[in-house]
Amino acid sequence: MNGLKDIRDDIQNIAEAMLSVLNIDVTIVDEHLERIAGTGTYLEKIGDKVEGYSAFKKCLEEQVIIYIDDSQKNDICKVCSNNGNCKEHAELCCPITLDGYSYGVVGLIAFNKEQSDIIKDNAKDLTNFLGKMADLISNKLKAQIKTEELELEKKKLEILLNSMNKAVVSIDKEGNIDKYNVKFKEIFNMRDDNIDGENIFQLLDFIKKPSTNDLKKHKTGVFYYKENSRNLKGIYNVSEIAVKNKLKGYVIDFIENKDAIKNYNKINKDYKITLDNIISESEIMEHTKQKALIASKSNSTVLITGESGTGKELFARAIHNHSDRVDNTFVTVNCAAIPDNLLESELFGYEEGAFTGAKKGGKLGKFEIAHKGTIFLDEIGDMSLHLQGKLLRVLQERELDKIGGKSNILIDVRVIAATNKNLVELVAKGQFREDLYYRLNVIPITLPALRQRKDDIPLLIDYMIKEYAHKLNKDVIGIEDDAKKTLIDYSWPGNVRELQNVIEYSINMSNSSLLNLDIIPNNIKSKYYDEKSNKCEEIRTLEDLEKEEISKALNKFKHYKKDKELVAKSLGISRATLYRKLEKYNLISK
Repeated sequence: MNGLKDIRDDIQNIAEAMLSVLNIDVTIVDEHLERIAGTGTYLEKIGDKVEGYSAFKKCLEEQVIIYIDDSQKNDICKVCSNNGNCKEHAELCCPITLDGYSYGVVGLIAFNKEQSDIIKDNAKDLTNFLGKMADLISNKLKAQIKTEELELEKKKLEILLNSMNKAVVSIDKEGNIDKYNVKFKEIFNMRDDNIDGENIFQLLDFIKKPSTNDLKKHKTGVFYYKENSRNLKGIYNVSEIAVKNKLKGYVIDFIENKDAIKNYNKINKDYKITLDNIISESEIMEHTKQKALIASKSNSTVLITGESGTGKELFARAIHNHSDRVDNTFVTVNCAAIPDNLLESELFGYEEGAFTGAKKGGKLGKFEIAHKGTIFLDEIGDMSLHLQGKLLRVLQERELDKIGGKSNILIDVRVIAATNKNLVELVAKGQFREDLYYRLNVIPITLPALRQRKDDIPLLIDYMIKEYAHKLNKDVIGIEDDAKKTLIDYSWPGNVRELQNVIEYSINMSNSSLLNLDIIPNNIKSKYYDEKSNKCEEIRTLEDLEKEEISKALNKFKHYKKDKELVAKSLGISRATLYRKLEKYNLISK
């Protein structure tokens, strides 16, 4: 337990200061009545104990100030000095208390008439002064106790952090490191480095520096780190440090464990994306989903094509989540978003010292990170011919050549590529390698545009209204019929992504429980009515109309075994009539 002995030097300084001001001897005892400071006669008695009954004992136990102006007549002095033969002429003592507990007593002692007169003549002022000195000593003790408690808590925290089986680091709002445990330095090979004040975003570039104080938006993520020949994989968690609702910094912990990645995948929303989650009931979309499900059971490369906004990445994630690679990493690379000079190192990585500015330890490429998992190469049509050659080698040999590497690295990665461009045309123009096209196009999947699956639009509208109404905290439960018909009949050049934007905008603008035509964006309504007007004004021959309807029916049922029978039935004609018209309009090949 803390006591006055812990601040013995401070107390002795206070006693000597009091003597110099008052010219009266001072003695101070602790809770055991042991003298721990004193002046004059009591300087030599430091360490001695006040025995028996005394003014100091009464002061300590009863927590009262005691003033004795004549020791020869005072009952307390008679008891403690054997019938009144006390050498002290006068005495004033005050308890030293803290939080209701007596830690000791500070006393003024007069050994001669001069000192006694000072006490008698200034009793009231000296009582106040002595009380302030007692408060000063108790505050010193309180500060000492608090310091020791903080040191104890700091030591406990340090031991606790260092005993944890995961790395932990705390940073300020800018990412500067202030505290960390031993495990953090060990797993990231910083044992001999002083990292106090270093910036976490520079040391570990897989943690991205936020543009504003929004690191909280990235609470959990997968990390990959290469240290010499050891590749680390795991997850990291970010927690805010806030005081009175003001952000002060973050604590980041790292779990180096492949099983942790599996658990992360299972709680991450991307893990839940399956083909069943893709909303549709149209025949063309259901056929596409069935083809994707079959593709998921294979390790062959998949090439997903379709217009922008049709959900190519959604299908890629669903294929991964249906495959036996689901417990491993799904890595996305947008080939159009990364400059060509950076894309090579992003895909294939580099060794330490490979070029000026290469970071210590080198860099893991996305293909290495996706080992045993899936890599999704979006916008593959924008990749340069140089990188197409390197990618072709990876696909053929199942090994990659890192920048500055001395040997090739074997990898096991399932590749899914996607583009909204016509790769056949790019091959013809010499802008895309023909051999790479065939290597990618092993399992082709073409996603239909939204205008080709109008049966799905009502379902998508209902789903998006629920989603955005909840997200935006708006009381919107549906859409009026004329507004819904306008959305169904619109051509949707931006596909599902454009529909999402329209629904989100409309819910933001809505003041009622049903979306109505008035709040549908004007560009949607104007294009819809322009298209409708043009169709109404245009006069076409009956043969053109018949040919168009036959073509539409052929396209709708082209994936079915009894396609011609279904086409004839939908048109209301016999199969014989259908074949005559197919020959008439030169549609027999379809």
